[in-house]
Amino acid sequence: MATSVHRNGSLSAVSLQGFVLVGFGGSAETQALLFAVFLVLYLVTVLGNLTMIMVITLDARLHSPMYFFLKNLSFVDLCLSSVIIPNALANIFSSSKTISFAGCATQFFLFSLLAATEAVLLAVMAYDRFMAICSPLRYPVTMCPMTCARLVLGTFCVACLNSIVQTSLTFQLPFCSSNYIDYFFCDVPPLLQLACTSTATNELVMFGICGFIIVCAVFVVIISYGYITVTILRMRSGSGRHKVFSTCGSHMTAVSLFYGTGFVIYGQPGGVASMEQGKVVSTIYTLVIPMLNPLIYSLRNKDVKDALRRLGQRHSLVKESG
Repeated sequence: MATSVHRNGSLSAVSLQGFVLVGFGGSAETQALLFAVFLVLYLVTVLGNLTMIMVITLDARLHSPMYFFLKNLSFVDLCLSSVIIPNALANIFSSSKTISFAGCATQFFLFSLLAATEAVLLAVMAYDRFMAICSPLRYPVTMCPMTCARLVLGTFCVACLNSIVQTSLTFQLPFCSSNYIDYFFCDVPPLLQLACTSTATNELVMFGICGFIIVCAVFVVIISYGYITVTILRMRSGSGRHKVFSTCGSHMTAVSLFYGTGFVIYGQPGGVASMEQGKVVSTIYTLVIPMLNPLIYSLRNKDVKDALRRLGQRHSLVKESG
């Protein structure tokens, strides 16, 4: 519901022009340090994920289902950070720190869409590893390009449904306690604090949908890796076992980081004790995890490292011939 802004920051249910994103507090020196850290991490995130997308696209040896999903994960991570961090950086040195009602709703929708997409996509990647390791003969048929494309499309559809429900329920609330969002982007917990009516339904839906997505995704991951572990232990080849452990270890690291932080915020009532704790946890999954994922998958993956080496050699040859 729209509301009007008064000088003291209180609102009445009439017409809302926008919100104020409070962001992180502290002195000017602290703000400058935060800006520098956020900027460096964001640039590394952009560079890392663009590199993964480019390498997987250009190297024919990486045109397999696993790397198709990894390329989509890099795209989602890149978009997830880009929806939040540039605006947060601009607000650090902004005097107004305002975001329009439509801008807040759009940011909220895109963030919910991308975060849910990553949660489901990580489960799809676990299923892909299960099929590749436990059913290698059926794998090329089961995980054909059309199936992979449908799985990614289905992931986005599930996430979009979640985002539509969350956005519509949140932004139909009457915001009349304040227009100051004690956060660095538009998210469910801080927005619910501004409502001047009961948010029990919103909280129930948020915990229900997010909890359902996380629990189902974790269930798929656990079952998949349970079968994978049994298969690995039966392997006689030490080198084959090491390669499988390396690939699956990278994925399990990414899964643990993302699901763990997501569950703290959205998967349980009263997950964080304060907005300050929420800001720290949110920074992890909007910036730190998208930055780490390309490093996790490249540093622990021989195929990706070899592809990067071939790409570098090809670039050197082009420069020498030029």
